Amino acid sequence: MADLDANGHELRNGLRYPWPQAPESGQVREVAAGVWWLRMPLPFRLDHINLYLLRHTDGWVVVDTGMNTEQSREVWDRVLSEVCAGLPVLAVVCTHFHSDHAGLAAWLSERYHCPVYMTASEFQALHVRFPRDEPPGWDFLDFYRKAGVADDHSGEMFKVMSNAHFLPAPLHHYRRLHEGSRLNIGGRTWQVVIGRGHSPEHACLYAADDNLLISGDQVLPRITSTVGVHATEPLANPLKDWLDSIEHLRSLPDSVLVLPAHERPFFNLHQRLDQLDAHHRAHLAQVLAHCDASRTALELMSVLFPKLAGRFDELMALGETLAHANYLVAEGALVREEDRGVYRYRRAVEGECAAASNTLF
Repeated sequence: MADLDANGHELRNGLRYPWPQAPESGQVREVAAGVWWLRMPLPFRLDHINLYLLRHTDGWVVVDTGMNTEQSREVWDRVLSEVCAGLPVLAVVCTHFHSDHAGLAAWLSERYHCPVYMTASEFQALHVRFPRDEPPGWDFLDFYRKAGVADDHSGEMFKVMSNAHFLPAPLHHYRRLHEGSRLNIGGRTWQVVIGRGHSPEHACLYAADDNLLISGDQVLPRITSTVGVHATEPLANPLKDWLDSIEHLRSLPDSVLVLPAHERPFFNLHQRLDQLDAHHRAHLAQVLAHCDASRTALELMSVLFPKLAGRFDELMALGETLAHANYLVAEGALVREEDRGVYRYRRAVEGECAAASNTLF
């Protein structure tokens, strides 16, 4: 049985949850005046995303949208009629480009002729797509070969990534958000706070006067957001961006109510930031400890993620493993060497030149 404080808030792993239970799938709960938490179903093991409806004058502002699926559209039809009382959506805000967050941004925008707000890098990333009706390109296969993955195995990963669930409805316009942008919604000012690593330029929304933070995927309770390297940018270092963003978010008060995209709203932001930092530091130590002899990314993946449940999990786990390996290479702790078309990683010896990590060709 969970521990409860005097206010009935659940205490678990250093975090405090005001609502011990989430709304049922497709249902809403008001979490602050004019701020509604909508639990949207997802067709995965992670079976939901939290969206937020912000009441504004004669309509609503929607923060994130759910996936581009018939199920999501059916939930929206009901919510727009019953919860929003037929009042229009005046704007859509997307925290980032991932399909569960921006999948229906274009659909809602077209339905209400309303603007979509997101950062420039997220809008650009929204339009990087793998062709559904074509085989994987040489670049995709080369990326996974270098990680130690056979072509038939990576071909199955490609099929997962090409699934229609991951293709948002095409969006041809946006209004740009950047660090410090302000959105005045329903008498409340939300300030944009940028995080990176999970996605290129993730927009969190912070309302200082009411101590609220819509964190998207940048800060989640219990689970950790994917920080991965993929075929579109094989030598990326998103983990450095992620760890830097943790420090950036520490500038916000620890007392905020965090409204995340998955799981439940919670208090104790700084405790959670400490936990996220420690999680990745532990993974970095594991990778380094297993590189006294040279290892492929696939071999290191089995160290960090010994139990995986299918190609989608493998896809995410391999991307995470490469993020940790690339970070250690950039820090000069690991050396990446190519051997017969496969990258192998070994611990750097004392005096070995760390500047080689900046040599791209």
